[in-house]
Amino acid sequence: MMHNIFIQLAEKQLAGLCSFKNSNNSLSVPIEKNNGTEKPTLLMLHGWQDNAASFDVLFADLIKHYHVVALDWPGHGLSEHRHSDNYYHFVDYIDDLHQVVELLSVQNLYLVGHSLGAIIAGCYAAAFPEKVQGIVLIEGLTPLYETTDNAVLRLKQGITSRQRYRQRNATRPKRKMASFEEALNLRSVVNKLSKSDLYPLVERGTETDGEYWYWRHDERLRCDSLYRMAEEHAQALISQIQCPALSIVGHSGFQQLQRKIPERTWFQQLKQVKVTGGHHCHIDSPNDVYRHILTFTQGF
Repeated sequence: MMHNIFIQLAEKQLAGLCSFKNSNNSLSVPIEKNNGTEKPTLLMLHGWQDNAASFDVLFADLIKHYHVVALDWPGHGLSEHRHSDNYYHFVDYIDDLHQVVELLSVQNLYLVGHSLGAIIAGCYAAAFPEKVQGIVLIEGLTPLYETTDNAVLRLKQGITSRQRYRQRNATRPKRKMASFEEALNLRSVVNKLSKSDLYPLVERGTETDGEYWYWRHDERLRCDSLYRMAEEHAQALISQIQCPALSIVGHSGFQQLQRKIPERTWFQQLKQVKVTGGHHCHIDSPNDVYRHILTFTQGF
């Protein structure tokens, strides 16, 4: 069983789901042995505009073998939004993650990330190798990068997208839906997943005023980035990941993740497996994803 938890960081409060209960919403992991050895901890990191319940179909199996913590990133799920004068540059999530890892204070920690969460997991493992035993990257591999020739256009487009957001936010009311079912239908169409599979994610990602339903996520998440790494920067980061990495991709997911070069050659230790499904293959094929995670973590 997973429990709601709220984690106070330096500047904001994060929400999440946790397989163990603690007083005062702390992240003190209980000492518990599994077959004579201490249970590892899985810290699960969802993708863009998802939330901790993205991993709901995996929880029942995972908690048999691991302590499990799944976060809602800032601006997602039940977590607080960033302050009104701030936006969502992906490197700031790495700072959020580090604060959570420090609160967990465990030795046997694995990061399991999907999409955006996978990219954050890899960058964190590069910067803090002593904190991470292994990383599982579901439909995500390296930071997004582009040629330096695009730097000026990227900056201009990012600033313009923020201005559009400000104008839209000032003149147009928040999008409303007539029912929870409408929200569920919308996500089902976008993600090409069944409504039953998406129910926990949509439930955690919406709120109601009693008449209408609204998305909880911060609309600023849709603003374009002001900056994107060059290939050399991305490679420099990924090449410093010292722990083993498992890449899980969906057969009909992002095909660029399955390329043999150049990104896969940047890792010191990388194994890639394919499962049935698309970009949310952990929801499409939870049994296979669970089995691959278990085999990976038991291998060392």
